[in-house]
Amino acid sequence: MKLSLQLKLQQVLAPQLIQSLQLLQVPILQLEQILKQELQINPLLEEVEEIEEEEEEEQLEEKEDEEEQEPEEDKIDWDDYLQDGYDGGYNVRAERDSEEFPERVPVSRMTFSEHLLSQLHLTSLSEREYQIGEFIIGNIDDRGYLTIPLEEVARILDVPTEECQRVLEVIQTFEPVGVGARNLAESLLIQLRERGIDNPVAKAIIENHLDEVEKKSFAQLAKVLKVSTSQVQEAMERISTLSPNPGFGYVTVDAEVIVPDLLVEKVDDCYVVMLNDRSIPRLRISPLYKTLLSKSAGTPEETRDYVKEKLNAARWLIKSIDQRRSTMLKVMNYLVYAQRGFFEKGISELKPMTLQEVAEATGLHISTISRVVNNKYVQSPQGIHELKYFFGSKVESIGGEEISSKSVKDKITNMIEKEDPQRPLSDQKITNMLKAEGLQVARRTVAKYREQLKILPARFRKRV
Repeated sequence: MKLSLQLKLQQVLAPQLIQSLQLLQVPILQLEQILKQELQINPLLEEVEEIEEEEEEEQLEEKEDEEEQEPEEDKIDWDDYLQDGYDGGYNVRAERDSEEFPERVPVSRMTFSEHLLSQLHLTSLSEREYQIGEFIIGNIDDRGYLTIPLEEVARILDVPTEECQRVLEVIQTFEPVGVGARNLAESLLIQLRERGIDNPVAKAIIENHLDEVEKKSFAQLAKVLKVSTSQVQEAMERISTLSPNPGFGYVTVDAEVIVPDLLVEKVDDCYVVMLNDRSIPRLRISPLYKTLLSKSAGTPEETRDYVKEKLNAARWLIKSIDQRRSTMLKVMNYLVYAQRGFFEKGISELKPMTLQEVAEATGLHISTISRVVNNKYVQSPQGIHELKYFFGSKVESIGGEEISSKSVKDKITNMIEKEDPQRPLSDQKITNMLKAEGLQVARRTVAKYREQLKILPARFRKRV
């Protein structure tokens, strides 16, 4: 063991810089919450209301000119903290819409278990059967499946397994149809029974060939079941109407609210980019503290240090918000310029783009671009899109032109939607059709895009 000195350079991010990066990264709703929290913890920050304040500021300046000068040792040099010509706030849209987003009021909702228990209490069961039913319902997950074997239920409650089976059969008649099953096949069979669907081929597929449905075509299944292809197709159409997770329709999930951070509107022949910041509080440094401290001849040093700390934090926050706004507008304006074809005609004109390309064009670091597009949305004439939507891989055409992979996926989707269901397009056929349009796309790439679009292979799309 020994003691030694070592000299090295290490970059350390200041807390203010970390806060600035965090503000750049958060979406509009989270930013609103952050600013409201800062208003509560920093007494030097205040929110500017929608009123004219010029007269108040002029009166405040006149009062300051009439005040007696403080002793030099007790006077705070506000000019060192408040820049000349700096109003202590940041500008928002000149005309802010008075309409605000309505606050969602939570309502009382029945849970999935409560929904099943309410049906259980309407049945004519004995007291012990009620206890068994409540225990079984308590072990049904959100998908609607029983997660514990009946033998385990019988052992825990010390009752016969046959009695547990009878109670389970009663629960399997509840809504949603298919609830209480122990596996997918049982759930599908329950749904067939409760809906009155009498299709022997569908039952045979569910009972014996459910694992082979995605691997075999209709013709292969027909050969195994010794029935016609049309019967297999009819059975598969019946099965496709059933739910693999019957409980999902009854599990209450609040819809996610998307509030766009940016707005793109077309004015004449130009696209105008605006920030959707009408719900963001407009901040400024409170002039009240400046007035109070100017009148305090003997302000303690501890108080002055506290005010300086809060003042620096307030100024940095306001500056960070200004920088966030300018950075987002700068990036979005370039996206509108580079993707004008998309905003005019839609996804077919979407061009491939990378973060590095935007960084070089705007003069910003690539990590800054990444923070700008993170969890941000833009509303334009083409709808609401995540900023990440504009970035993606590229596909080269025969003429050397680069096309976004999203445009290629859109072409594949349109081709499959227009195909003949009796003669669906194979991946190779789609590849040839894209090549005829001047796009050099390999067959395996078409297969990859098709899988990403969750489209089945041609043999499973075939209809007779």
